[in-house]
Amino acid sequence: MLAVAGCIPGRDAAPPSSAPPVAGTPEPVRRAPDEEVRTLPAPPPSWEARAVNADARRVTATSYTVTRGDTLRGIAERTGAGSEAIARANGLAPPFTIFPGQQLSIPSGRYHLVRAGQTGIAIARAYGVEWSRVVGANALEEPYILRTGQRVLIPDDALPRSVAERARAFELDIDDILTGGQPAIAENAAPARAVATPRRVLPASAAVAAPAAALRGGFQWPVDGRVTRRFGPGRSGERNDGIKIAVPLETPVLAAADGTVAYAGSDIPSLGGVVILRHGSGLTSVYGHAGQLLVQRGQAVKRGQTIALSGDTGAAERPEVHFELRQGRTPIDPLGRLPRR
Repeated sequence: MLAVAGCIPGRDAAPPSSAPPVAGTPEPVRRAPDEEVRTLPAPPPSWEARAVNADARRVTATSYTVTRGDTLRGIAERTGAGSEAIARANGLAPPFTIFPGQQLSIPSGRYHLVRAGQTGIAIARAYGVEWSRVVGANALEEPYILRTGQRVLIPDDALPRSVAERARAFELDIDDILTGGQPAIAENAAPARAVATPRRVLPASAAVAAPAAALRGGFQWPVDGRVTRRFGPGRSGERNDGIKIAVPLETPVLAAADGTVAYAGSDIPSLGGVVILRHGSGLTSVYGHAGQLLVQRGQAVKRGQTIALSGDTGAAERPEVHFELRQGRTPIDPLGRLPRR
């Protein structure tokens, strides 16, 4: 999971591009002099905002006798194991009721204590393990927001790596951002609500709430162009999780439905400039190869709103838009959800 350093406004932003901005939006700036993607001034990605030390605690398998006043979280603090792992090991379901005298199995493993603002991506990089494996080991689910004080099980074969080793070994993908890009918040805290304009920037430490309402009205095409590559495996065996749509450079890219911006940046090398929108009901849309991004993480957008201008960034073979839909973590064929033309 290789993350590209973000631009801190006023410090490392390069002069704006000469490309005309969409009316009503701030003039984009480059995040770093060597990048092709122009973005709005923004803090660095959330996974770069808070460092993670690989200080997981090793816990050996044991048993624990519940006493009066015990809670699952309190037992986790005493033993060092994760409360969720203890619940799974003992077949406990929400609301995780326990009673005095009950014998609980404490599962062995290495457990990382989550601190405020830490993300799954940063935790995975600190331990040299793919975040998807941590998701599986901990049975993490929507909305994939870690909580301060939570103990995350780290696979045993994960090894701490230097910054240089992590940079060589990891590349981010869509799934990493969707499941590991939100910063941890307090147990009783609520994620921040989406903002209405890119001029109000949420801090990198703020977790963003997904749209509460279910998607209504379906999806519209993000651009009007020719589909040059379809969903699924290609001729050489590589898999395309979306479709490629050929369009002229700087074509407005439109939100396919109402949603909240989960990510806007260029940290996925193959896709270049990327916008990810959450639409509620576990639906997500992805727009890649953009040359200019016109929205911010945490911004609410409407169906048909311009969110980017097309480009040929990342591994694009021509000016085009990569368009992807996901239900939960699973990519689905966009052509099955878009109007026929």
